[in-house]
Amino acid sequence: MGRPIAIDSSIFIYLLEGNPEYLSLARNLFLQVQSGEFVAVLSVIGLVEILTGPKKRGRYDIAKEYKDLIIHFPNLTVMGISDNIVELSSNLRAKYNLATPDAVHIASAVDFGAEKFITNDSGLARVKEIKVELL
Repeated sequence: MGRPIAIDSSIFIYLLEGNPEYLSLARNLFLQVQSGEFVAVLSVIGLVEILTGPKKRGRYDIAKEYKDLIIHFPNLTVMGISDNIVELSSNLRAKYNLATPDAVHIASAVDFGAEKFITNDSGLARVKEIKVELL
């Protein structure tokens, strides 16, 4: 079993939408997850964020493809919101004044036992409950 990590929704979006600046880095990370070097978690809030873009463009077909890919991706867990995540999220919001989605992302990572939370949001680096790593 690989090392546990958490991945922010933006990293998925870079890969799925072919962001030219970050595609290579995102692809490499997901290859490591696919191979089992890492086991990863994505908060269900992240799935909401990922599916919203295609749906705004009226591309429900693409949203379905994204969802199917994510929920069946090897070594990736999409984590729902448990009572523990509610408590952790509210603690993080109170302590760091985080937006609710960010607090849920990080609480999910902590609850999963992730070693690090991979994001491109440098504002989350102030969180001390988990190592925050920029892509």
